[in-house]
Amino acid sequence: MLIGGFQKMTMLDYPGKVAATIFTYGCNFRCPFCHNATLVIDEAQLFSEDEILSYLNKRKGILDGVCITGGEPLLQHDIFDFIEKVRETGLLIKLDTNGSYPDKLKEAIDRGLVDYVAMDIKTSEENYSRIADTNVKIEDIKKSVRILLENKVDYEFRTTVVRELHTKEDFEKISVWIKGAKRYFLQCFKDSENLIGNNLSAYTPLELEGFSEVLKNNINEVNIRGI
Repeated sequence: MLIGGFQKMTMLDYPGKVAATIFTYGCNFRCPFCHNATLVIDEAQLFSEDEILSYLNKRKGILDGVCITGGEPLLQHDIFDFIEKVRETGLLIKLDTNGSYPDKLKEAIDRGLVDYVAMDIKTSEENYSRIADTNVKIEDIKKSVRILLENKVDYEFRTTVVRELHTKEDFEKISVWIKGAKRYFLQCFKDSENLIGNNLSAYTPLELEGFSEVLKNNINEVNIRGI
């Protein structure tokens, strides 16, 4: 496991839980609004598995769970071995993913390795490769969506909304694409000063509310984060 970052405690990354957050190194996408550029394109400080596991074992009874994010965690060849080690601490596991590894996502769910999955919906289907700045296999993304819609694990879909990259039409199409989804979050873009791209800006809270109303036509629960 290549671990590029570690947050010892958060009440934001795992809904309703006190958690630690583990940031894996490397990603197959290059989304310009990514706020973890050092994990994607630069050298990052690496933490050892033993260091992480030792901390988690000492925090039993304080932490509820662990959020494994990135980068793209499912890119790691030994991700399941690592999750099993974390499982031994008795903590819940939340996995963040861009959905490009559907077979590994399904395996993680079928093996009971994850308790909650947060999958990014970057944009509408036809614009995926433009946003991710790579040739995305959209069928893989769609397969991951279908896997989560089977409702075998608790989950959310989410989109970081950027004025220069997203339109109302995108959200109309996303609403139809993931129709019936349990939970969807619009995330207000914020410049962390550690972005891959440049010259990006956020929509206003009122504009995000407008997108939210569009999405509610087909999605059970729609919320806005970061305003």
